[in-house]
Amino acid sequence: MSHQRVYGSENWGNAMSEKILFVDDESAVLEGYQRSLRREFDVEIALGGFAGLSQVEKAGPYAVVVSDMRMPGMDGIQLFNKIRALAPDSVRIMLTGNTDVDTAINAVNEGRVFRFLTKPVTKETLASALTAGLEQFRLVTAEKELLEKTLSGSIKVLTEVLSLVNPAAFSRAVRVQQYVRHLSRKMNVPGAWRLDVAAMMSQLGCVTLPSEMIDAVYADEKLSTKDQTHYDSHPRIAQDLLSKIPRMEPIAWMIAQQNAASATAIAIDASMTDESVKLGAQILRTALAFDQLRGQGRSKKEALQRLSYTGKYLPNVVDALADVELDSEQMEVRRRPVSTLAIGMIIDEDVRSNVGILIVAKGTEITKFLLARLNNFNERNMIPDELLVFSPPPQV
Repeated sequence: MSHQRVYGSENWGNAMSEKILFVDDESAVLEGYQRSLRREFDVEIALGGFAGLSQVEKAGPYAVVVSDMRMPGMDGIQLFNKIRALAPDSVRIMLTGNTDVDTAINAVNEGRVFRFLTKPVTKETLASALTAGLEQFRLVTAEKELLEKTLSGSIKVLTEVLSLVNPAAFSRAVRVQQYVRHLSRKMNVPGAWRLDVAAMMSQLGCVTLPSEMIDAVYADEKLSTKDQTHYDSHPRIAQDLLSKIPRMEPIAWMIAQQNAASATAIAIDASMTDESVKLGAQILRTALAFDQLRGQGRSKKEALQRLSYTGKYLPNVVDALADVELDSEQMEVRRRPVSTLAIGMIIDEDVRSNVGILIVAKGTEITKFLLARLNNFNERNMIPDELLVFSPPPQV
């Protein structure tokens, strides 16, 4: 339930074993590879291109995939093109006949394969190529892991900054993230991790705005023209901040679309060609509008009807929100001493200091960082000794 998670794990896991898959349309050839290499490598086999693709889908990803070029039904290049989409980190090695050299060279130049070998190939040559393929795989996955850890750390820092500077905006981001996760699962959104991060970072630009302005917006109060202009700029501010972090450009673009006039405006935006990112922007924009309506006291049914009536949101996205539930809806409300609060509980009231400063907004989930902060304020007698929270019902 916590917002502090490792993001960016779009591949199928960095801890996968270094398995090697051989694909050929001759079973005797495959069995020969397996017999000669099984002491040095973890080898699996598949008879033909379609079987190879099925094997990758069911048992992959593989560190290295070795395929014959000429196979009936699906040749090696067609197979590798499909594997690239399924497991982009898998290293691809092509086995070719002498007459296929030109085709193989083109495949290498286009980036489809790591190396090609002409048949017949000796065990020593094949083993050397496999070793090089495994080293390449380790290099690629190590770089990706480093990027993902850097990304995760950056997001964590930005999230904590938002929770400190603008608790109300942070609380909204946590709720929207729950809506987005529901929609991602229900709609089977590709690259859902990016949308998850976009939801959590959607209010980051609000760090530049006074908390009173945020409170007024969430309460549906009319702002002055000047204040409205400042508020409307927060998605672009977030985009500017996030675009400086590697791999965050699509996420930043999704966040920037919060104020798009309509679903059509997002769909036809030529600056973004990735359709999954465009869908993510539609989902995020709808989730934010839904949260705004719910925050104004409207029921779930009323909020959905209003979204549908405006015609500004994709109908399938609105429909997918019909059975959404927040984590708090599965808990019970109790007033508890601050000293007994635990990670995962959800604050059900605005927590303010003795001088009226908002410390934690209603609807915020308690994290390790927030728990320490609440205890520090409580020890200094700066907040009430007991808080209203959603917590799991007692075990019977």
